[in-house]
Amino acid sequence: MGSQFPRMTPLHVLMVAGDPSGDLAAAELVTALRRAAGPVPPRFFGAGGPAMAAAGVQLCHELTGHSVIGLEILARLRWFRRVFEDLKQAARDQVPDVVVGVDYAGFNLRLAGAIRRMSRQSSGPFGNWRPRLIQYISPQVWASRPGRARRLEQTHDLLLSILPFEPAWYAERAPRLPVTFVGHPIVDRHAQAPPPFDVEPPQEGPPVVVLLPGSRPGELQRHLPVMLPAARNVAQATGARLRLVLPRTELQPAAAPFLAAYPEVAAQVGELDAALRTATVALASTGTVTLECAWYGVPTAALYRTSRLTFEIGRRIVTVRSLAMPNLLAGEPILPEFVQHFATPEALSEALLRFLRDPGLRQTTRTRLRAVARSLGTPGTADRAAAVILDCVASKPRLPAGHPATSG
Repeated sequence: MGSQFPRMTPLHVLMVAGDPSGDLAAAELVTALRRAAGPVPPRFFGAGGPAMAAAGVQLCHELTGHSVIGLEILARLRWFRRVFEDLKQAARDQVPDVVVGVDYAGFNLRLAGAIRRMSRQSSGPFGNWRPRLIQYISPQVWASRPGRARRLEQTHDLLLSILPFEPAWYAERAPRLPVTFVGHPIVDRHAQAPPPFDVEPPQEGPPVVVLLPGSRPGELQRHLPVMLPAARNVAQATGARLRLVLPRTELQPAAAPFLAAYPEVAAQVGELDAALRTATVALASTGTVTLECAWYGVPTAALYRTSRLTFEIGRRIVTVRSLAMPNLLAGEPILPEFVQHFATPEALSEALLRFLRDPGLRQTTRTRLRAVARSLGTPGTADRAAAVILDCVASKPRLPAGHPATSG
Protein backbone atom coordinates (compact mmCIF):
# COMPACT_ATOMS: atom_id res chain seq x y z
CA MET A 1 0.00 0.00 0.00
CA GLY A 2 0.97 3.66 0.04
CA SER A 3 2.98 3.39 3.26
CA GLN A 4 5.51 1.23 1.33
CA PHE A 5 5.97 3.85 -1.40
CA PRO A 6 9.72 4.59 -1.74
CA ARG A 7 10.79 8.02 -2.98
CA MET A 8 14.09 9.81 -2.90
CA THR A 9 12.54 13.13 -3.92
CA PRO A 10 9.38 14.76 -2.58
CA LEU A 11 6.12 13.98 -4.29
CA HIS A 12 4.88 17.21 -5.87
CA VAL A 13 1.10 17.64 -5.64
CA LEU A 14 -1.21 20.19 -7.24
CA MET A 15 -4.47 20.25 -5.26
CA VAL A 16 -7.58 22.31 -5.98
CA ALA A 17 -10.70 22.72 -3.83
CA GLY A 18 -13.34 25.37 -4.44
CA ASP A 19 -15.76 25.40 -1.53
CA PRO A 20 -15.49 25.17 2.28
CA SER A 21 -16.33 21.47 2.53
CA GLY A 22 -13.82 20.61 -0.18
CA ASP A 23 -11.21 22.81 1.50
CA LEU A 24 -11.59 20.82 4.71
CA ALA A 25 -11.49 17.46 2.91
CA ALA A 26 -8.38 18.57 1.01
CA ALA A 27 -6.63 19.65 4.21
CA GLU A 28 -7.38 16.28 5.81
CA LEU A 29 -5.97 14.54 2.72
CA VAL A 30 -2.80 16.66 2.81
CA THR A 31 -2.17 15.63 6.42
CA ALA A 32 -2.81 11.97 5.58
CA LEU A 33 -0.47 12.06 2.57
CA ARG A 34 2.29 13.45 4.76
CA ARG A 35 1.79 10.59 7.22
CA ALA A 36 1.74 7.96 4.49
CA ALA A 37 4.66 9.25 2.40
CA GLY A 38 7.32 8.42 4.99
CA PRO A 39 10.54 10.35 5.59
CA VAL A 40 10.31 12.50 2.43
CA PRO A 41 7.14 14.61 2.82
CA PRO A 42 5.26 15.73 -0.29
CA ARG A 43 5.13 19.36 -1.43
CA PHE A 44 1.74 20.88 -2.10
CA PHE A 45 0.55 23.87 -4.10
CA GLY A 46 -2.74 24.85 -5.67
CA ALA A 47 -5.96 26.68 -4.88
CA GLY A 48 -8.37 26.37 -2.00
CA GLY A 49 -9.08 28.00 1.32
CA PRO A 50 -7.91 28.55 4.90
CA ALA A 51 -7.91 24.89 5.90
CA MET A 52 -5.55 23.99 3.05
CA ALA A 53 -3.33 26.96 3.84
CA ALA A 54 -3.16 25.90 7.49
CA ALA A 55 -2.23 22.38 6.37
CA GLY A 56 0.77 23.80 4.50
CA VAL A 57 -0.47 24.07 0.92
CA GLN A 58 1.07 26.95 -1.01
CA LEU A 59 -2.03 28.64 -2.40
CA CYS A 60 -1.89 30.35 -5.77
CA HIS A 61 -5.51 31.47 -5.31
CA GLU A 62 -8.09 31.59 -2.54
CA LEU A 63 -11.17 29.96 -4.04
CA THR A 64 -13.50 29.16 -1.17
CA GLY A 65 -14.43 32.79 -0.57
CA HIS A 66 -15.79 32.88 -4.12
CA SER A 67 -17.91 29.73 -3.93
CA VAL A 68 -20.96 29.97 -6.20
CA ILE A 69 -23.81 27.73 -7.31
CA GLY A 70 -25.28 27.20 -10.77
CA LEU A 71 -25.64 30.27 -12.92
CA GLU A 72 -24.19 32.52 -10.19
CA ILE A 73 -20.85 31.76 -11.83
CA LEU A 74 -21.74 33.97 -14.81
CA ALA A 75 -21.22 37.14 -12.77
CA ARG A 76 -17.65 36.07 -11.99
CA LEU A 77 -16.79 34.17 -15.12
CA ARG A 78 -13.84 36.39 -16.08
CA TRP A 79 -12.27 35.93 -12.65
CA PHE A 80 -12.69 32.16 -12.74
CA ARG A 81 -11.14 32.04 -16.22
CA ARG A 82 -8.12 33.93 -14.93
CA VAL A 83 -7.73 31.50 -12.01
CA PHE A 84 -8.07 28.58 -14.43
CA GLU A 85 -5.34 29.93 -16.71
CA ASP A 86 -3.08 30.72 -13.74
CA LEU A 87 -3.38 27.14 -12.47
CA LYS A 88 -2.66 25.75 -15.93
CA GLN A 89 0.47 27.89 -16.06
CA ALA A 90 1.47 26.82 -12.56
CA ALA A 91 1.11 23.18 -13.59
CA ARG A 92 3.20 23.81 -16.70
CA ASP A 93 5.92 25.55 -14.67
CA GLN A 94 6.02 23.22 -11.66
CA VAL A 95 5.24 19.89 -13.43
CA PRO A 96 3.53 18.17 -10.45
CA ASP A 97 3.59 14.40 -10.11
CA VAL A 98 -0.06 14.34 -9.07
CA VAL A 99 -3.06 16.60 -9.66
CA VAL A 100 -5.86 16.10 -7.11
CA GLY A 101 -9.19 17.81 -7.68
CA VAL A 102 -11.26 17.82 -4.51
CA ASP A 103 -14.97 17.99 -5.30
CA TYR A 104 -15.73 21.24 -7.28
CA ALA A 105 -16.26 19.16 -10.41
CA GLY A 106 -17.27 21.92 -12.84
CA PHE A 107 -13.85 23.53 -12.42
CA ASN A 108 -11.66 20.54 -11.58
CA LEU A 109 -12.73 18.28 -14.44
CA ARG A 110 -11.98 21.03 -16.96
CA LEU A 111 -8.62 21.70 -15.34
CA ALA A 112 -7.73 18.00 -15.40
CA GLY A 113 -8.61 17.83 -19.10
CA ALA A 114 -6.43 20.85 -19.85
CA ILE A 115 -3.49 19.40 -17.91
CA ARG A 116 -3.89 16.04 -19.65
CA ARG A 117 -3.69 17.78 -23.03
CA MET A 118 -0.61 19.73 -21.93
CA SER A 119 1.11 16.56 -20.73
CA ARG A 120 0.44 14.81 -24.04
CA GLN A 121 1.93 17.73 -25.92
CA SER A 122 5.06 17.49 -23.77
CA SER A 123 5.53 13.76 -24.42
CA GLY A 124 8.22 12.50 -26.73
CA PRO A 125 11.98 11.86 -26.66
CA PHE A 126 12.66 14.95 -24.53
CA GLY A 127 9.53 15.11 -22.44
CA ASN A 128 7.95 12.56 -20.14
CA TRP A 129 5.65 14.55 -17.88
CA ARG A 130 2.69 12.31 -17.17
CA PRO A 131 1.03 13.47 -13.94
CA ARG A 132 -1.53 11.23 -12.30
CA LEU A 133 -4.92 12.90 -12.46
CA ILE A 134 -7.11 12.07 -9.48
CA GLN A 135 -10.57 13.26 -8.47
CA TYR A 136 -11.38 13.02 -4.77
CA ILE A 137 -15.17 13.08 -4.24
CA SER A 138 -17.10 12.13 -7.32
CA PRO A 139 -19.13 14.70 -9.20
CA GLN A 140 -22.80 13.81 -8.88
CA VAL A 141 -22.93 12.37 -12.37
CA TRP A 142 -25.43 9.80 -11.17
CA ALA A 143 -27.86 12.68 -10.51
CA SER A 144 -27.43 14.59 -13.78
CA ARG A 145 -25.35 14.53 -16.95
CA PRO A 146 -24.16 10.90 -16.65
CA GLY A 147 -22.06 11.43 -19.77
CA ARG A 148 -19.47 13.08 -17.56
CA ALA A 149 -18.55 9.59 -16.34
CA ARG A 150 -17.03 8.90 -19.76
CA ARG A 151 -15.20 12.20 -19.58
CA LEU A 152 -13.62 11.12 -16.31
CA GLU A 153 -12.70 7.80 -17.88
CA GLN A 154 -10.96 9.63 -20.72
CA THR A 155 -8.86 11.91 -18.52
CA HIS A 156 -8.43 10.50 -15.02
CA ASP A 157 -6.26 7.81 -13.49
CA LEU A 158 -8.30 7.40 -10.33
CA LEU A 159 -11.58 8.43 -8.72
CA LEU A 160 -11.90 8.34 -4.94
CA SER A 161 -15.53 7.86 -3.97
CA ILE A 162 -17.16 8.82 -0.66
CA LEU A 163 -20.58 7.25 -1.33
CA PRO A 164 -20.93 3.46 -1.23
CA PHE A 165 -23.06 3.01 -4.37
CA GLU A 166 -20.72 4.93 -6.70
CA PRO A 167 -18.16 2.21 -7.63
CA ALA A 168 -20.88 -0.07 -9.00
CA TRP A 169 -22.50 2.84 -10.85
CA TYR A 170 -19.21 3.74 -12.56
CA ALA A 171 -18.36 0.09 -13.28
CA GLU A 172 -21.42 -0.09 -15.53
CA ARG A 173 -20.87 3.22 -17.33
CA ALA A 174 -17.11 3.85 -17.28
CA PRO A 175 -15.50 0.44 -16.70
CA ARG A 176 -11.93 1.57 -17.46
CA LEU A 177 -11.96 4.22 -14.72
CA PRO A 178 -10.51 2.92 -11.44
CA VAL A 179 -12.95 3.88 -8.66
CA THR A 180 -12.32 3.23 -4.96
CA PHE A 181 -14.79 3.85 -2.14
CA VAL A 182 -12.74 5.25 0.75
CA GLY A 183 -15.58 6.20 3.11
CA HIS A 184 -17.16 9.53 3.94
CA PRO A 185 -15.12 12.29 5.65
CA ILE A 186 -17.88 13.05 8.16
CA VAL A 187 -17.28 9.67 9.82
CA ASP A 188 -13.88 10.88 11.04
CA ARG A 189 -15.11 14.37 11.90
CA HIS A 190 -17.78 12.93 14.17
CA ALA A 191 -15.95 9.79 15.27
CA GLN A 192 -16.27 10.73 18.95
CA ALA A 193 -20.07 10.70 18.64
CA PRO A 194 -21.78 7.33 18.28
CA PRO A 195 -24.04 6.69 15.30
CA PRO A 196 -27.69 7.45 15.97
CA PHE A 197 -29.47 5.54 18.69
CA ASP A 198 -32.55 3.49 17.88
CA VAL A 199 -34.27 5.05 20.87
CA GLU A 200 -34.39 8.81 21.32
CA PRO A 201 -32.32 9.88 24.33
CA PRO A 202 -34.32 11.59 27.08
CA GLN A 203 -34.51 15.35 26.83
CA GLU A 204 -35.35 17.85 29.53
CA GLY A 205 -37.20 21.06 28.78
CA PRO A 206 -38.76 22.19 25.51
CA PRO A 207 -37.77 20.67 22.17
CA VAL A 208 -34.84 22.11 20.25
CA VAL A 209 -35.05 22.98 16.55
CA VAL A 210 -31.70 23.41 14.79
CA LEU A 211 -31.62 25.51 11.62
CA LEU A 212 -28.92 24.77 9.02
CA PRO A 213 -29.36 27.16 6.07
CA GLY A 214 -26.23 26.29 4.07
CA SER A 215 -22.59 27.22 3.58
CA ARG A 216 -22.81 29.93 0.90
CA PRO A 217 -24.17 33.49 1.09
CA GLY A 218 -26.58 32.77 -1.76
CA GLU A 219 -28.05 29.82 0.15
CA LEU A 220 -28.64 31.99 3.21
CA GLN A 221 -30.33 34.66 1.12
CA ARG A 222 -32.74 32.12 -0.35
CA HIS A 223 -33.27 29.83 2.63
CA LEU A 224 -33.50 32.11 5.65
CA PRO A 225 -36.60 34.00 4.41
CA VAL A 226 -38.57 30.73 4.60
CA MET A 227 -36.67 28.94 7.38
CA LEU A 228 -36.99 31.65 10.00
CA PRO A 229 -40.78 32.16 9.79
CA ALA A 230 -41.22 28.38 9.72
CA ALA A 231 -39.16 28.08 12.90
CA ARG A 232 -41.15 30.86 14.55
CA ASN A 233 -44.38 29.02 13.73
CA VAL A 234 -43.01 25.90 15.40
CA ALA A 235 -41.81 27.80 18.46
CA GLN A 236 -45.19 29.47 18.90
CA ALA A 237 -46.98 26.12 18.62
CA THR A 238 -44.68 24.06 20.86
CA GLY A 239 -42.46 26.40 22.88
CA ALA A 240 -39.43 25.00 21.07
CA ARG A 241 -36.03 26.64 21.40
CA LEU A 242 -34.48 27.73 18.09
CA ARG A 243 -30.78 27.51 17.27
CA LEU A 244 -29.20 28.52 13.95
CA VAL A 245 -25.73 27.19 13.07
CA LEU A 246 -23.48 28.89 10.53
CA PRO A 247 -20.44 26.90 9.36
CA ARG A 248 -18.18 29.95 8.95
CA THR A 249 -17.71 33.34 10.56
CA GLU A 250 -17.69 34.95 7.10
CA LEU A 251 -21.40 34.15 6.75
CA GLN A 252 -22.48 36.27 9.71
CA PRO A 253 -22.94 39.48 7.66
CA ALA A 254 -25.18 37.63 5.22
CA ALA A 255 -27.31 36.20 8.05
CA ALA A 256 -27.52 39.31 10.25
CA PRO A 257 -30.22 41.24 8.31
CA PHE A 258 -32.55 38.24 8.42
CA LEU A 259 -31.91 37.41 12.08
CA ALA A 260 -32.61 40.98 13.21
CA ALA A 261 -36.36 40.33 13.04
CA TYR A 262 -36.10 37.01 14.91
CA PRO A 263 -34.56 37.65 18.34
CA GLU A 264 -35.82 34.27 19.58
CA VAL A 265 -33.29 32.51 17.32
CA ALA A 266 -29.94 31.84 19.00
CA ALA A 267 -27.21 31.95 16.33
CA GLN A 268 -23.78 30.38 16.57
CA VAL A 269 -20.79 29.73 14.34
CA GLY A 270 -19.47 26.18 14.22
CA GLU A 271 -19.90 23.49 16.88
CA LEU A 272 -22.44 21.69 14.73
CA ASP A 273 -21.85 18.46 16.61
CA ALA A 274 -22.87 20.04 19.92
CA ALA A 275 -25.99 21.51 18.33
CA LEU A 276 -27.06 18.20 16.78
CA ARG A 277 -26.49 16.31 20.03
CA THR A 278 -29.16 18.48 21.66
CA ALA A 279 -31.49 18.75 18.65
CA THR A 280 -34.97 17.25 18.67
CA VAL A 281 -35.48 18.05 14.97
CA ALA A 282 -33.66 20.04 12.30
CA LEU A 283 -34.48 22.15 9.27
CA ALA A 284 -31.59 21.90 6.83
CA SER A 285 -30.43 22.72 3.35
CA THR A 286 -30.03 19.60 1.24
CA GLY A 287 -26.46 18.40 0.92
CA THR A 288 -23.75 17.04 3.19
CA VAL A 289 -25.24 18.57 6.32
CA THR A 290 -28.24 16.25 5.99
CA LEU A 291 -25.80 13.34 6.37
CA GLU A 292 -24.51 14.95 9.56
CA CYS A 293 -28.10 15.16 10.77
CA ALA A 294 -28.41 11.47 9.90
CA TRP A 295 -25.24 10.64 11.84
CA TYR A 296 -26.75 12.13 14.98
CA GLY A 297 -30.15 10.61 14.29
CA VAL A 298 -31.95 13.94 14.03
CA PRO A 299 -35.27 13.85 12.14
CA THR A 300 -34.90 16.60 9.55
CA ALA A 301 -36.95 18.50 7.03
CA ALA A 302 -34.75 19.30 4.03
CA LEU A 303 -35.15 22.23 1.65
CA TYR A 304 -33.45 23.77 -1.33
CA ARG A 305 -34.16 26.99 -3.20
CA THR A 306 -32.18 28.51 -6.05
CA SER A 307 -32.70 31.06 -8.81
CA ARG A 308 -35.61 30.44 -11.13
CA LEU A 309 -33.39 29.95 -14.18
CA THR A 310 -31.05 27.53 -12.38
CA PHE A 311 -34.08 25.59 -11.14
CA GLU A 312 -35.64 25.38 -14.60
CA ILE A 313 -32.39 24.09 -16.07
CA GLY A 314 -31.81 21.72 -13.17
CA ARG A 315 -35.22 20.07 -13.28
CA ARG A 316 -34.61 19.17 -16.92
CA ILE A 317 -31.31 17.42 -16.31
CA VAL A 318 -31.55 16.00 -12.76
CA THR A 319 -32.61 12.37 -12.89
CA VAL A 320 -32.75 11.42 -9.19
CA ARG A 321 -35.94 11.73 -7.17
CA SER A 322 -34.30 13.13 -4.05
CA LEU A 323 -31.79 15.86 -3.27
CA ALA A 324 -31.35 14.97 0.42
CA MET A 325 -28.43 12.55 0.65
CA PRO A 326 -29.97 10.24 3.32
CA ASN A 327 -32.91 9.62 1.00
CA LEU A 328 -30.59 8.84 -1.91
CA LEU A 329 -28.53 6.40 0.14
CA ALA A 330 -31.59 4.72 1.62
CA GLY A 331 -33.39 4.53 -1.72
CA GLU A 332 -36.55 5.74 0.00
CA PRO A 333 -37.89 9.02 1.42
CA ILE A 334 -36.76 8.99 5.06
CA LEU A 335 -36.72 12.78 5.32
CA PRO A 336 -39.35 15.12 3.86
CA GLU A 337 -37.96 17.37 1.12
CA PHE A 338 -39.17 20.73 -0.11
CA VAL A 339 -37.63 22.13 -3.28
CA GLN A 340 -38.09 25.60 -4.76
CA HIS A 341 -41.68 26.86 -4.56
CA PHE A 342 -42.68 23.92 -2.34
CA ALA A 343 -40.34 25.25 0.36
CA THR A 344 -42.79 27.58 2.09
CA PRO A 345 -42.86 28.53 5.78
CA GLU A 346 -46.19 26.72 6.15
CA ALA A 347 -44.98 23.47 4.57
CA LEU A 348 -41.72 23.47 6.50
CA SER A 349 -43.33 24.17 9.88
CA GLU A 350 -45.96 21.49 9.24
CA ALA A 351 -43.23 18.90 8.55
CA LEU A 352 -41.39 19.81 11.75
CA LEU A 353 -44.58 19.74 13.80
CA ARG A 354 -45.36 16.22 12.53
CA PHE A 355 -42.02 15.07 13.92
CA LEU A 356 -42.45 16.94 17.21
CA ARG A 357 -45.99 15.69 17.84
CA ASP A 358 -45.29 12.05 16.98
CA PRO A 359 -42.58 10.34 19.10
CA GLY A 360 -43.15 7.11 17.17
CA LEU A 361 -42.37 8.84 13.87
CA ARG A 362 -39.21 10.33 15.36
CA GLN A 363 -38.06 6.92 16.59
CA THR A 364 -38.77 5.22 13.27
CA THR A 365 -36.87 7.96 11.46
CA ARG A 366 -33.91 7.59 13.82
CA THR A 367 -33.76 3.85 13.16
CA ARG A 368 -33.76 4.37 9.40
CA LEU A 369 -31.10 7.07 9.68
CA ARG A 370 -28.92 4.64 11.63
CA ALA A 371 -28.70 2.36 8.60
CA VAL A 372 -27.67 5.33 6.45
CA ALA A 373 -24.96 6.31 8.94
CA ARG A 374 -23.54 2.79 8.97
CA SER A 375 -23.26 2.78 5.16
CA LEU A 376 -20.79 5.70 5.22
CA GLY A 377 -17.80 3.54 6.14
CA THR A 378 -15.43 3.45 9.09
CA PRO A 379 -12.96 6.03 10.42
CA GLY A 380 -9.78 6.54 8.38
CA THR A 381 -11.19 8.03 5.16
CA ALA A 382 -8.28 10.39 4.46
CA ASP A 383 -5.69 7.72 5.29
CA ARG A 384 -7.31 5.24 2.92
CA ALA A 385 -7.46 7.91 0.22
CA ALA A 386 -3.79 8.75 0.74
CA ALA A 387 -2.75 5.09 0.49
CA VAL A 388 -4.67 4.60 -2.77
CA ILE A 389 -3.18 7.79 -4.23
CA LEU A 390 0.36 6.70 -3.40
CA ASP A 391 -0.27 3.26 -4.90
CA CYS A 392 -1.58 4.97 -8.04
CA VAL A 393 1.56 7.08 -8.29
CA ALA A 394 3.80 4.04 -7.78
CA SER A 395 2.04 1.95 -10.43
CA LYS A 396 2.53 1.96 -14.17
CA PRO A 397 0.60 4.84 -15.77
CA ARG A 398 -2.86 3.88 -16.98
CA LEU A 399 -3.49 5.12 -20.50
CA PRO A 400 -6.99 6.64 -20.48
CA ALA A 401 -9.55 5.53 -23.05
CA GLY A 402 -8.93 7.30 -26.31
CA HIS A 403 -5.16 7.61 -25.83
CA PRO A 404 -3.34 6.81 -29.11
CA ALA A 405 -1.46 3.93 -27.48
CA THR A 406 -4.72 2.18 -26.57
CA SER A 407 -5.85 1.80 -30.16
CA GLY A 408 -4.65 -0.54 -32.82
